[in-house]
Amino acid sequence: MTGQEMLEFKKWAVVGDVLNEEKFAHKIVNRLEKENYNVFKVNPRSASEQVFRSLKDIKEKVDVIDLVIHPRVGINVMKEAKEVGINKVLIQPGAESEEILDFCRQNNIQVFQGCVLVELNKRG
Repeated sequence: MTGQEMLEFKKWAVVGDVLNEEKFAHKIVNRLEKENYNVFKVNPRSASEQVFRSLKDIKEKVDVIDLVIHPRVGINVMKEAKEVGINKVLIQPGAESEEILDFCRQNNIQVFQGCVLVELNKRG
């Protein structure tokens, strides 16, 4: 699946340091929201009420995960994604690992490696 095909889906969970204005996760959340996507902010370490600590805490169906987190944490996020039935992930540069890619292949999770901001810019 391409990044452009993933953008056809409107419910995204962005997993990373989503409240830190200097981090890409925050910039991605803002851009997706500006483009009228329904965005769920996820950070397993966050204490903020604005942020879900787990994909399991999101009560709506999520179409795509945008993984913007260290691969050591990302593999657990992907295991959780399988449990809750999310089968698409866009993996940002630096968030990938062979373990995550193998897990996705073995569990029929569609993967696109790239940057959602670049993909949004391609749309014009």
